[in-house]
Amino acid sequence: MFDAIDRRGTDAIKWDDAARRFGRENLLPLWVADMDLAVPQVIQEALIRRAEHPVYGYTFFSQAFRDAIVWWYAHHFDWKIDPEWIVPDHGVVVSINTAITALTDPEDGIIIQTPIYPPFMSAVQDNHRRMLENRLLYEAGRYTIDWEDFEAKARQARMFILCSPHNPTTRAWSEEELSRMATICAEHDVIIVADEIHSDVVHARKHIPVGKFPDATHNTLTLHAPSKTFNIAGLNTSYTIIPNVTLRDAYRKRYQQIGLPHGNPFGIVGLEAAYTPEGAAWLAQLMEHLHGNIAFVQEYLRTHIPQIVPVETEATFLIWLDCQKLGLDDDALEKLFFDQAGLALNMGRSFGEAGSGFMRLNIGTSRAILEQALSQLHRAVAKREP
Repeated sequence: MFDAIDRRGTDAIKWDDAARRFGRENLLPLWVADMDLAVPQVIQEALIRRAEHPVYGYTFFSQAFRDAIVWWYAHHFDWKIDPEWIVPDHGVVVSINTAITALTDPEDGIIIQTPIYPPFMSAVQDNHRRMLENRLLYEAGRYTIDWEDFEAKARQARMFILCSPHNPTTRAWSEEELSRMATICAEHDVIIVADEIHSDVVHARKHIPVGKFPDATHNTLTLHAPSKTFNIAGLNTSYTIIPNVTLRDAYRKRYQQIGLPHGNPFGIVGLEAAYTPEGAAWLAQLMEHLHGNIAFVQEYLRTHIPQIVPVETEATFLIWLDCQKLGLDDDALEKLFFDQAGLALNMGRSFGEAGSGFMRLNIGTSRAILEQALSQLHRAVAKREP
């Protein structure tokens, strides 16, 4: 198992900014999606070597950067991509906004599947596009796609922002689901912007990039980064894979207009070190740790707090907690977790109306911290009961 690193005093958003964001002191933070675990040794050593050179000037994305991505996709996703398809970026949320402004016009319809990572919603709304909500169906503790509604929305849409795997529900979409979404989008000339940042951490099945499907290759932008997988989000380095040269040129033009031509030297080095056999070996160890944490949370809740039901975690280091059996509205749920249990989790309602009654728990930490958190929650729930 991995031990948690004390991140306090490092300006970590998760720990050092929690009091300001949640309006409360001394909360145990299990919210924003980065981990409390040390990055792989191979990345640490690469960054130290780069830092020993005393100049940190303007840096370009070299062929080695692209070769590392090509290697990763071939070995992990069985997808042979052309290095020319790769557009280096500075973060997946930046890429989503760039794609929207480059490839759609104001008031164009954009499909999102709620509950959803909040920046999907803000990217559509802040750029004055029409948000077309394809609300996921929640039945028997599992989320599925409302296909009739999806196709109806596709007739009105210019773009579909796909979250694969899905955040916060953690669904790892099946081959059949991905193929069907790709086909519907192709039939209605809908551009797919696929946020696949959690695709290295899939528990249920092998991840399939939607861009691999013949119906999707020509109209898909695949967004990815090593940031979630290897816990290097602060290096602000990502990339977008765009096989279609027309879409790629339009995207690149918009990126140049924004004024982000160069890379972060440490982000570049970090990616090149991560996407190696050594990085892959560390990821295998991480997956074992996460599997243990998932099983621990599931068993603890089943035994001690059965009113809170974890949705099956198919991917990511997040668990989507169904708290509806507690019988609390969202304000009371916030009070229970924040004030009574002393825990900082993401409120389900922040993921849209479809997230009401849920909480998102980050398990990318040590077993000891999870034990402490669930013990605090258990005591808080017990005090509520008559």
